[in-house]
Amino acid sequence: MASTISEVQATSFADLPLSEQTQRAIDDQGWKTPTPIQALALPELLDGEDVVGLAQTGSGKTAAFAIPLIESLNRKARGVQALVLVPTRELAAQAAAEISNLSRHAPARPVVLCGGVPIGPQIKALKNRSAAVVVGTPGRILDHLQRGTLRLGSVHYLVLDEADRMLDMGFAPDVGRILSHTPESRQTALFSATMPGVIRGMVKRHMRSPRYLTVESEAPTVDTVEQVYYRVDGRDKTRALRALIDAEDDPLALVFRRTKHGATKLHRQLERDGYKSALLHGGKSQSQRTKTLAGFAHGRSRILVATNGASRGLDIPNVSHVVIYDLPEDAKTYV
Repeated sequence: MASTISEVQATSFADLPLSEQTQRAIDDQGWKTPTPIQALALPELLDGEDVVGLAQTGSGKTAAFAIPLIESLNRKARGVQALVLVPTRELAAQAAAEISNLSRHAPARPVVLCGGVPIGPQIKALKNRSAAVVVGTPGRILDHLQRGTLRLGSVHYLVLDEADRMLDMGFAPDVGRILSHTPESRQTALFSATMPGVIRGMVKRHMRSPRYLTVESEAPTVDTVEQVYYRVDGRDKTRALRALIDAEDDPLALVFRRTKHGATKLHRQLERDGYKSALLHGGKSQSQRTKTLAGFAHGRSRILVATNGASRGLDIPNVSHVVIYDLPEDAKTYV
């Protein structure tokens, strides 16, 4: 597998070879200058190259793959032309919203395929002639492939977003099976915060001479966030958490645990101790997750206990505390 490190950068959206409709949608956003990952990825993807982008959540990478996706669509063709795989329902919804927003003057109308919601409406949406873009999680995508309700033989643009998180969650076999349903001639964009061996193997097997793009975060955490660590014995962690929360008059705390079991156990303990606590993990249905996040955002629960896998893509204002209950396996999980 040959690969190169790209040195091409875009300094302005106006300099890119974009359709008038896409340029108008970008102008509607008030965007003038691409973010670093957009500056690197857009020229390569618009030129039809495969790309491996190393960038964090919040770097603007969704637009980096969404703009070329929109530009690649043949409005007269039938069948699914673009597929975006993401690890969670929240990220699927966000990616679909970005694609819809950036195609507002020539609507792409992405179909979202995720578990935790009834499959019937998804099957109906896939029968629509305009279902050219599919965004979803590996489990539900594979479900549709096995049912015969989704065909990927006409896909020419494929995105693997948050690839490291997707594989951490055990989706590697599903992703491999899904890719086997797509043409080898497709263009592929892979975005990840880290590059473990399993992803390097996937790149070698499924991508064609990709361009490697790396954006290092100069300030991985926000300057206005005060970072504190406490040395606490494992048996005293819950007591220390209660003391931290009790020190605030009106706390709104996000608490992350590594596993679903650990998150559930902590949530139940906090409930027994009289705290208004909510729980978020991958086993929740979409309606449950939406209700949980809305309740937390509006203050109906003051503590949200979540698994690390649910952390990416959460955007909740006015949070007073973010507590990493279990020591992360790597620094980027912490960030």
